[in-house]
Amino acid sequence: MCALVALAFLVPLTVSLGDRDREDAIADAARRSALVTGALAVSTDAEVVSRAIAATGDDPVTRPVVRGLGTDESTARATEADVERARAGGRSLLVDVDGGIVRLDPVVLGDTTAVVEVFLPESTLGGVSTTRWLLLLGVAAALVCATVLVVDRVALRAVDATRGLVRAALAVGDGDLDVRVEPAGPRELAEAGYAFNRMADRLVVSRTDERELVADLSHRLRTPLTVLRLDAEALESDDTSIGTFSEAELDRRRGIRRMRQAIVTLEGEIDVLIKTTRKAVAHEAGPAMCDVSEVVRDRMVFWSALAGDQNRPHRVVGAQLRIPAPVPRAELAAALDAVIGNVFRYTPQGTAFEVAVSRRDGYVAIRIDDAGPGIANPDRALRRGTSDQGSTGLGLDIAKRVALQANGSVSIDRARLGGASVVMLLADPEATPRQVNRFGLVGRMARDARDQKTGGRRWPRPRATDA
Repeated sequence: MCALVALAFLVPLTVSLGDRDREDAIADAARRSALVTGALAVSTDAEVVSRAIAATGDDPVTRPVVRGLGTDESTARATEADVERARAGGRSLLVDVDGGIVRLDPVVLGDTTAVVEVFLPESTLGGVSTTRWLLLLGVAAALVCATVLVVDRVALRAVDATRGLVRAALAVGDGDLDVRVEPAGPRELAEAGYAFNRMADRLVVSRTDERELVADLSHRLRTPLTVLRLDAEALESDDTSIGTFSEAELDRRRGIRRMRQAIVTLEGEIDVLIKTTRKAVAHEAGPAMCDVSEVVRDRMVFWSALAGDQNRPHRVVGAQLRIPAPVPRAELAAALDAVIGNVFRYTPQGTAFEVAVSRRDGYVAIRIDDAGPGIANPDRALRRGTSDQGSTGLGLDIAKRVALQANGSVSIDRARLGGASVVMLLADPEATPRQVNRFGLVGRMARDARDQKTGGRRWPRPRATDA
């Protein structure tokens, strides 16, 4: 194809160059003839005419010859008939002769008409030149070779980029979501490489979010499971090895044992599910709006019934007025259940707790205090998947992620009741945060924001005593 294109351009070019050479040769002949005709117009003296002929060039073959003045006409090539035709026509003629062409220019000298003859050899007319054809063929071959080389290099880059994209696609299809491509090749392939990398990143995020959703949903199952476990523990003993029992009593105790074993098995399965699917990712869901007071009141209806069964003193503070927060209702309910569930799970029966809601300085604070033993390592408790109690460690992390979703934070401190105090700060959508005293509510949030890895406050350090 490249050779055909080169020939399509070079053949017309060669013909055009030949025509150009012929025109240049004829124009040169006209110039030399004009020198002689000009001299004849001035004088017909033989010496003057000879000097004019000598001035046209050194080649005796191409020097003009004056016909009809009795001068030397031995080098003339045109026939008498052609000369007479030029005299009769009174205009220049081009006549083909052996070895080239001649130009005949008539000049009227009184009663006579002389004719100036200029011979043009075939070599000066730009006919078929072997040298020119060979040169142009060489140029065509060089152009074809250069084109093939450039196309081969470009095609090689495109092929390499395509092969890399294919290998990466096959790897992703086989489950390797860490593979990426280096965008290269033509613009279209480079854009395809960038699009592939974005797709792979999105797949990783989607898969991780799905696992996180499974882990969080599994953790939410702990709330009803905790109730079942506590109710099962409140039942009578399931020991059938000591004492004598009737058949009905044996069946009842065996039923209690099976129920407790089923709860333990279910808790174990949920723990395995959470630990298997746990991943640390950013939550991308856009926040919705909910009423914090309404969510607290609704969840405390559930937890109050359980607290009554366990003789736990409890109270709710500040949940009478509407307090909006930029989080989905279900997410906030899950966070409250996770934190309050920890109180029931890790504190003895009869331990008091308190849930308080406050709103100031552009933030909404949800505080859950208890009178239990407290949390020995707050920083560790706020790290995802970490627990000192043998659980999955997702409870406080759920609360932390909900708070971060609302541009807030979670902190752990010593409660007024003597145990742990977990505070969730949520940005108030109806107020603009402002800087206040660093020991106030916003100050607590600011300190937590400087340590996003842990998100929690440390226990107050003991003051140094004077020596």
